[in-house]
Amino acid sequence: MGSDLSLFRGGPPVVPSASRPVVIAAEDPAQPDILALLATADAYYRALYPPESNHLLDVEALRGSDVRFLVARAGGRALGTGALAWRAEFVEIKRMWVDPAARGLGLGRRMLGALETLARAEGAAVLHLETGVRQPAALALYRSAGFAETGPFGDYHPDPLSLFFVKALA
Repeated sequence: MGSDLSLFRGGPPVVPSASRPVVIAAEDPAQPDILALLATADAYYRALYPPESNHLLDVEALRGSDVRFLVARAGGRALGTGALAWRAEFVEIKRMWVDPAARGLGLGRRMLGALETLARAEGAAVLHLETGVRQPAALALYRSAGFAETGPFGDYHPDPLSLFFVKALA
């Protein structure tokens, strides 16, 4: 996994403003700019984790009737993604990603909040997620947002490179 993670810096820095506000909305993930953003995320995760520790939904799964896929945009540019995957016994957050050029602007926290709001509106009482141990910013975000570590859920198995979280929605 010794890849150079500096390759994942994204394009020129993005600075949302009053004239370029961040808008988070449901979109089809099969759009060229979103596919490019997801490809950057996939490459990043492949650099960090072996295939058996990557649990990514592909575009066709993201387009499924059991998934709500959100995109954060500023000035028309896709800056981040997040999804809710509705399963028989739980709802899981998937595909949280912020373009490296837009990091540090609070987009991850805004996307997480939008996903929580959508989950509540659609009747979810609890959210689950899996993330990797080599992503300290993501871990800090989830913990600060009230997610608590739990054991594997659904089809997941114990993995030393994965952490599992749960949050009750009030």
